[in-house]
Amino acid sequence: MKKKTIFIIIGGLAVGLIGWQVYQRGIKNREGASYQRMALPVAVEVAPIKKGTIRDMGNFTGTLIPKSEYIIAPKISGRLEQLMVDIGDKVTRGQLIALLDSEEYSQQVLQAEADLQVAQANLQEAKSSLDTSKREYERVQELHSRGISSDSELDSAKGMFITQDSKFKVAQAQVAYKEAALKAAQVRLSYTKIRASWDDGSAYRLVGERFVHEGAMLTLNSPILSILEIDPLIAVIHITDKDYFRVKTGQMASISTDALPGEKVSGTIARIAPLLKETSREARLEIEIPNTEEVLKPGMFINAQIEFLSRSDTTLVPIGSLVKRDNQQGIFLADIESGKAQFVPLNVGITSSEMAEILDPPSLSGYVVTLGQHLLVHGSPLILPQGDLEGKGKNPPATVEAGKPSPQKSGDKK
Repeated sequence: MKKKTIFIIIGGLAVGLIGWQVYQRGIKNREGASYQRMALPVAVEVAPIKKGTIRDMGNFTGTLIPKSEYIIAPKISGRLEQLMVDIGDKVTRGQLIALLDSEEYSQQVLQAEADLQVAQANLQEAKSSLDTSKREYERVQELHSRGISSDSELDSAKGMFITQDSKFKVAQAQVAYKEAALKAAQVRLSYTKIRASWDDGSAYRLVGERFVHEGAMLTLNSPILSILEIDPLIAVIHITDKDYFRVKTGQMASISTDALPGEKVSGTIARIAPLLKETSREARLEIEIPNTEEVLKPGMFINAQIEFLSRSDTTLVPIGSLVKRDNQQGIFLADIESGKAQFVPLNVGITSSEMAEILDPPSLSGYVVTLGQHLLVHGSPLILPQGDLEGKGKNPPATVEAGKPSPQKSGDKK
């Protein structure tokens, strides 16, 4: 047992000695590699540090919807006799667009008119009887006051007058009832002529869809056409809570669509939903877009850019020049005179697909390494590109949109 323990201790010491030697060799190799990296010149590409404007842009996708849309439907049942407009036609306010079979409703109007005439005749008869009974009642009253007629004759004349007055009032009510029935029949007849109507907005609108054809039997509220207002249009996008408090109504937005490459339209944020949906954690945002030429159509897929922040006359470096050394972000400056790389830690502000804003150090100039920086350490010798480096520093100030997607990928936020 003692021998076994001794062998185990000796084996452990041997393994530890071998591990220590391997560790020492690794350190020497790493130091040697680091020394070699610093010692060997590295071919790089450089770019000048610029002053310019950078914008923090939010990129979103969405769809276009009409500002208003409603369905034309009949208020009565009947056969669609004539449809006067079709898909894409312009419709003005109050325009007649469809006719229903009106024979049944025309007959109802004629019947209501005849009933009204009968009621009016009854009213005339009741009025005549009332006038006669009134004169008789007045005559009997006069005779009674002279003592010629009896009390019973006066009561009889008075009762007849009251009866005729009641019949007259009933006849008046019958006339009013028949007049209302005639108006109802006329209204139902007017429903056979279907017109486009709206209260406000543009003077004309467009027919978006047709749901039936001439000759179809329609029931109450059967859809016939859809009427659209497409000037202006509404772009609907959805934003997350990260961007929700960065937007406000009245803020400008730039709208583009793949269907019309190279064309952009400016819009205004009109409405922001007061809540974020629990399922998606997104809020609905509506952008109103003028569409005078009606080039844009409802249902188009769109890309929307909203400017959150803009800084001018700020220090900019290419986004590809940013590197990390010892968990610290920075860049390698190319010292043209000494031909060496100098690592400078940075605080970065707004970034785009091409450029990054440098907040600290505040004053930074010269040339930054944009290619080959992964091989550099502080003080590495450089092989600089041939050409006039001074000429590169004469580029005009840059204007950069942060958040603009690069051509190689589409990283649009919803």
